[in-house]
Amino acid sequence: MNNLTIQWNGHSCFLVACGGWTIVLDPYAPDSVPGLPPLALSANQVLCSHGHSDHGYAEGVRILSGERNPFQIRTIDTFHDDQKGALRGPNRIHILEAEGLRIAHLGDLGCMPAPQELDQLTGLDVLMIPVGGYYTIDAAQAHDLAVRLAPRITIPMHYRSDRFGYPVIGTLDRFTELCKDVCVYPGNALEVDGETKTQTAVLTLP
Repeated sequence: MNNLTIQWNGHSCFLVACGGWTIVLDPYAPDSVPGLPPLALSANQVLCSHGHSDHGYAEGVRILSGERNPFQIRTIDTFHDDQKGALRGPNRIHILEAEGLRIAHLGDLGCMPAPQELDQLTGLDVLMIPVGGYYTIDAAQAHDLAVRLAPRITIPMHYRSDRFGYPVIGTLDRFTELCKDVCVYPGNALEVDGETKTQTAVLTLP
């Protein structure tokens, strides 16, 4: 069985790899996120939650050829705000499954999912969730959603630090102070298998 590797590249951009196949989620355009350098990523596939420049810069990822995609990919169409998209438009959640592992990237989720959407998000091994508020759900809402979904691993994203991020969004500590089992990693990558312990995983940019 292949392990699944998750690499955080800042903001909401992740590279997920399994069995020699790589997927980039929500790449940001140069100068779209204060404090973050331009991305230099290569992957077999790119998935974007919506078309805003800080999430939808698919053309910035160099596409690689590959023989077999081990991932099954499902989507849930939601909203970027709590007014059914009237403020910021749609948002798409991506659910990836490979090697018996199931992960979800919530994109710029701006509302609590409907009951039938929550049902599709149960049984996750990894949940990548925005926590900064203003443009998305905030820290308290993200925590409530994570508790309800009960993934094995929760990875916060879309927050502000003293080095990067939009000034109007919240800091990571507003979320982590609500969480148990917080594990801060010295780097930006995490390997996940069936034995990885339950945790809130904070990945660190170099």
